[in-house]
Amino acid sequence: MSHALGFLILQFAFSRADALYGHVLMRCQFSSHDGHDTVLLEQYYLNKMLMFQYNSTLGKLIGYTKEAIEYADFLNGIPSFVNKEKWKADICKRNVPLVYNSLLTPVEPSVRLRSVEAVGSKHPGMLVCSVYDFYPKQIWVTWLRNGKKVTSDVTSTDELPNGNWLYQMHSYLEFTPRPGEKITCMVEHASLMEPKLYDWEPMPESRMNKIAVGTAGLLLCLVFVVAGRIYYKIKSTVRVLVPTTEGLCPEHTL
Repeated sequence: MSHALGFLILQFAFSRADALYGHVLMRCQFSSHDGHDTVLLEQYYLNKMLMFQYNSTLGKLIGYTKEAIEYADFLNGIPSFVNKEKWKADICKRNVPLVYNSLLTPVEPSVRLRSVEAVGSKHPGMLVCSVYDFYPKQIWVTWLRNGKKVTSDVTSTDELPNGNWLYQMHSYLEFTPRPGEKITCMVEHASLMEPKLYDWEPMPESRMNKIAVGTAGLLLCLVFVVAGRIYYKIKSTVRVLVPTTEGLCPEHTL
């Protein structure tokens, strides 16, 4: 905000009994990569009511009340104010390529496909396709069963911000495993030249059996270890008390 406009807004605010709050919105609007269509828009509010607006396309300040119109006409006649606004508009325009090249460069997502247990569902399983750290926000995650789009038993989260300009989302598919069935998570994003496909590969039954046997053996071993420690603890804390007659009966002299 220029010093002249700031001073006049303060003067205008304190000249009214009901003027309690003022704020300014400044926007650099553009749609091109080189910034040729950039527009600097500054809006000045008092009590949520628009009082002034500067539009670089018009090149002047506009007032929206009788008093504001007078102040705007006064400022538009000051060369230093007009030059300052033109300088800010030029800064806005020159920084557009920097914004596009650094902040707005698409970031390719990382994808993780896994199975989880579907609690309280009639389906015995659920697949989750998690997409992490992508930009821009718009993304499309689609489930395919044997190459055909799945439209039922699918739920997805919104694009969730990470807080670092990147996003994540998660898509869930409830399913009943069938022999020979191919299930795929397809991801489409601005950072990808073409959709990427991620096939779910179920764990082989032989490996599942080995894991089950190994887990059972580990649990059995753990039971024996715990039981042994409990037995040792009990044995080490039990004390056998041997009674003595010393001092219990008085001596008698015959």
